[in-house]
Amino acid sequence: MAMATRGFVFYLLSGFSVAITLSVLFLNSNVGSHSNERIFLSSSNSVTEKVWPKLEFSWRIVLATVIGFLGSACGTVGGVGGGGIFVPMLTLIVGFDTKSAAAISKCMIMGASASSVWYNLRVPHPTKDVPILDYDLALLFQPMLLLGITVGVALSVVFPYWLITVLIIILFLGTSSRSFFKGIQMWKEETDLNQSKASPEILRFNLSWKNILLLIAVWASFLLIQIVKNDVAPCGIWYWALFFSQFPIALGVFGYEAVKLYTEHKKRTQYICGASIEWTPMHIAFCAFCGILGGTVGGLLGSGGGFILGPLLLEIGVIPQVASATATFVMMFSSSLSVVEFYLLKRFPIPYALYLMAVSVLAGFWGQYFIRKLVAILKRASLIVFLLSGVIFASALTMGVVGIEKSITMIQNHEFMGFLGFCSSQ
Repeated sequence: MAMATRGFVFYLLSGFSVAITLSVLFLNSNVGSHSNERIFLSSSNSVTEKVWPKLEFSWRIVLATVIGFLGSACGTVGGVGGGGIFVPMLTLIVGFDTKSAAAISKCMIMGASASSVWYNLRVPHPTKDVPILDYDLALLFQPMLLLGITVGVALSVVFPYWLITVLIIILFLGTSSRSFFKGIQMWKEETDLNQSKASPEILRFNLSWKNILLLIAVWASFLLIQIVKNDVAPCGIWYWALFFSQFPIALGVFGYEAVKLYTEHKKRTQYICGASIEWTPMHIAFCAFCGILGGTVGGLLGSGGGFILGPLLLEIGVIPQVASATATFVMMFSSSLSVVEFYLLKRFPIPYALYLMAVSVLAGFWGQYFIRKLVAILKRASLIVFLLSGVIFASALTMGVVGIEKSITMIQNHEFMGFLGFCSSQ
């Protein structure tokens, strides 16, 4: 039974990945009007024309709805969002330009993550009498991820397209394969899960208003800086002042949480999420490095930090249910930051964004519901890890294949393939 279930999950994820890739290849070879546009918002080295298709019933909107629903459901359960699937879908199937597609993708991620967080607030921790959302890890990683994302977005216009493609293939295939083998290992070691509290009591227990308000304060600070920075001249005094003002905010909150965890660790062995984590200075520094690196790579690739944070939480020993809930919780802040900024810049059409966001909200909720039920029935939390691995692998296929094809086209057309100037590209 166990082998049959694991085989079914593997073939389901593989089929989903291959189906998306074949759809991308087919549409990329038949949609000539969009073949010269870039797939990644953050890596665009040239100005692209704004293309906003009308929201009307057609096979394209049906296919986009199906892929968006499945991508949101699997992405939020895995804690990675699904931006690597949404951007190619919106450009090649629906027909949006790359900047608008990336903006709408953030709307979809925000909707799915918000509904997932709401669902997870009513779910108990599977093994301990603690909230399923780990606020300590959220406070530790959120400010560093936001800082890294802003740095990555600023550098994204400098990096050449081929290098972005290489980074996508290496990073996504590496994290997906590592997560897949982690899932196999967990599959062999899993034990029964238990639940006890009633739903209203669970909701109150999972809410920590002090930590939530602190996370909102960090989010609002970064948002305010981004809004003001968009209205100043690139590389001027005020630009750099605003840019570097983000560092003390992120480092201050990270330092506060790091000192708290280190102090508690000195008193006793600290257990978080059912896993023993030694909060030594070296481990805390490693978390800071991974947070900034994950955010930078996410901003550079236009995928956010979920593709890094989800596998990272699993790697340090967090159990899948808590890793998924916490990564989605952090992702809600990072994606909503982008959505508000894109809205102020008028980067996406409201009707399309609302429709696809509604699809993602439903997908996020029902995806969590069905997978949590399946985990409870089969006693296999590793299913969440397999979903995470599958979504990252599907993103590697879609974005990698399209990126390679575009790079070949650029070589054939003798287009510029080097690094651009930072200030001239902002």
